[in-house]
Amino acid sequence: MHQENKIDLSVIIPVFNEKNFLTKLFEEIKNYFNDSKNEVIFVDDGSTDGSTNILKGLKEKKNYKFLFKLIKLDINSGKGKAIQTGIKNSVGEYILLQDADLELDTRDAREMYDMIKNNSDIKCIFGSRYLSGKLKKNNYFFNSLIGKLNSLIFNIFFAQSISDVHCGLKILHRNVIEKIKLTVNDFGIEIDLASQIVRNNFNIYEFGVSYFFRSKAEGKKITWIDGLKSFYYLIKSRFFDNSISTNLSILYSSIYMAYVGSHFGMGLGNTLFIIFFFIFGSVIGIHFKIITSSIIFFSIFIGSFFSKGNGTTFAVIIFFIIGIFIARSVKQHFINTKFNRYF
Repeated sequence: MHQENKIDLSVIIPVFNEKNFLTKLFEEIKNYFNDSKNEVIFVDDGSTDGSTNILKGLKEKKNYKFLFKLIKLDINSGKGKAIQTGIKNSVGEYILLQDADLELDTRDAREMYDMIKNNSDIKCIFGSRYLSGKLKKNNYFFNSLIGKLNSLIFNIFFAQSISDVHCGLKILHRNVIEKIKLTVNDFGIEIDLASQIVRNNFNIYEFGVSYFFRSKAEGKKITWIDGLKSFYYLIKSRFFDNSISTNLSILYSSIYMAYVGSHFGMGLGNTLFIIFFFIFGSVIGIHFKIITSSIIFFSIFIGSFFSKGNGTTFAVIIFFIIGIFIARSVKQHFINTKFNRYF
């Protein structure tokens, strides 16, 4: 009998109409994770192509050592919902998220597990399809472009340096899972997950993985529409899913930076400067609370007294950089104290 309280690893695999891949995937799972201390959780997300029967048949064979859990959702609710359901039913110290379509190599998943298990300082590893020198097949330029663009925007919004926020292969320590609350039900789950990990001050490590892109004819679910929808999730996760103090900081810094922008250019150019500085101010508000943000504003204000004409612009820029440096130093000083939320 399996002892669930002794499970080291929970492998969560969302499944929606993947009958052509499940048998091979199952054999790969057995190759790399066939251990009594592991559990494999297949979440059937309302499949209609016979995937359910295939999973039941694989479970009934009992030619494996791991704990096999099969969860059936009555209707297709989305990848995010399937992952949330799998997590709620998992007990492992580590949680591995693995897609069912074999675009990503299970061997890489095993390597990621070994890395995180043997290094107590690492709590989160994301696979990256863009980092490695491993084998790849990708015929869809637009999908790749959207993925890289989303990763860039994510990095700007959250001050990170992640190359592939959308990769479906991830492994997390239970401590990370207990700190976050996932709410997105579709493919936006990747952004929801990454943003909450960063907000809770966990470092995201990356590991280059192999990638074998499949076409729509082969069962590809995600489309360019999902890529565009991810822009919405980026905006939502960064500018709306915040604490009250962060939202106040965003509003405060946006207003004073718009005020700064009003001193640049004339006519239409002045309007564009105001808009640009307003947006830039919102990003400042994300990273600095009102006290540290005020340091930046005060520094800019001092700079405005120096020189005249174009020289004033140069002085404002210099004092803005000085303000950022001072604000970051102050923030770093208080980051591990009870006053952290004010800085």
